[in-house]
Amino acid sequence: MKRITQLAIIVVIVMAMTTCAFGAGLALGGSGHLFEPGVIRAADEPAQFDVFWQAWNLIQNRFVDRSSLDTTQLVYGAIRGMVDATGDEGHTAFLPPEEVEIQRSGMAGKFSGIGAQLGVKDSLPIIVAPFDGSPAAEAGVKAGDIIIDVDGEDVTTLPLNEIVDRIRGEAGTKVVLTVLRPDDNKSLEIPIVRGEITVPAASWAMVPDTSVALIRLSQFSANAKDDLVKAVTEAKADGATGLIVDLRSNPGGLLEQAISVTSQFLKDGNVLQQEDAEGNRQAYPVESGGVATDLPIVVLINRGTASSSEIFAGAIQDHKRGPVVGETTFGTGTVLEPFPLDDGSLLMLGTSQWLTADGRLIRKHGIEPDVEVKLPIGTDLVTPQKLKDLSATELKDSEDAQFLKALNLLETSPAVDKVGAESVVN
Repeated sequence: MKRITQLAIIVVIVMAMTTCAFGAGLALGGSGHLFEPGVIRAADEPAQFDVFWQAWNLIQNRFVDRSSLDTTQLVYGAIRGMVDATGDEGHTAFLPPEEVEIQRSGMAGKFSGIGAQLGVKDSLPIIVAPFDGSPAAEAGVKAGDIIIDVDGEDVTTLPLNEIVDRIRGEAGTKVVLTVLRPDDNKSLEIPIVRGEITVPAASWAMVPDTSVALIRLSQFSANAKDDLVKAVTEAKADGATGLIVDLRSNPGGLLEQAISVTSQFLKDGNVLQQEDAEGNRQAYPVESGGVATDLPIVVLINRGTASSSEIFAGAIQDHKRGPVVGETTFGTGTVLEPFPLDDGSLLMLGTSQWLTADGRLIRKHGIEPDVEVKLPIGTDLVTPQKLKDLSATELKDSEDAQFLKALNLLETSPAVDKVGAESVVN
């Protein structure tokens, strides 16, 4: 108790001295003298904190635009920098209070907006992929579009979360995106009416003139298993004897959904292993009762395939269930544990890491395809929605070489019925 009282007194003294130092620095700074307040460090505080407080004091005392010094934003910026320095790119994250609800609604598979996944490439905001049938897709937004302006204001230097805030809004309202389309080397102004976005975790369609079904997994949200089981069941009832499972630009989601979805294609064994900071490993077994354990499959991946999607692709490889086609995945392999902070913000911290069933590390390595097929950003991908409007002849001319390769691999499999394969792929 005595030690706690002593520590409390020390903290009060430090705060008082820091406040006085700030005041002195401001007063003397105005008279042309540079005063640097001393740094008093708690006994258990790392020595490197001296540098942080030096920088903080200099900004508070010497930065010319006093009106722009928002203490909350400075603190949030420092936390983001600390999170970025962990190197857990694309996974461990800090969410301010206003972003926490957005994150929760995204995992539920419902939100209001344009219906597109955003990302950053070469320090510029881009459209990773518009969701099938979304307002963004209907308005003509394409994967690879670089976002320049939102409602006439330049956003190229803003953090991604601020761009998302500007694009999202109530259903029925309009937002105008100005995008640069690299393939055409021209800018486009695209008005979009926001809508209530319900993102199906899985959608499907039969490939024309074949017995192959394309199943698109867009994310591993709370409804992923139910949507996937429904899609597979309907596809089998429609005569599907082989499946292309498309995980391209799937950002991942919930671990339990990754296990349940992957288990639909496996009979036994493990889906993945999880390793904590001490090196202890826990295996997650396959759940029984899968609906597609005997159907031949090919899995599609790309650079936007991340997190839970990599668990799926790695398990399919380790169990030798079918070839994985495309490009090496993102390499996000940490288990995020949410830690609520006092002001309503949230630290999503990677406290463990994922390995494939056979023990391959996913983080920073990704999943390499069995058959590599590269596509330029902005390629018009085949989706279940588009398949419904394509003839076999039109599909043959598709620029989606990854899909065509997957179809070719299934069509040459002895376990898949041959129904007009020659009319689709040479």
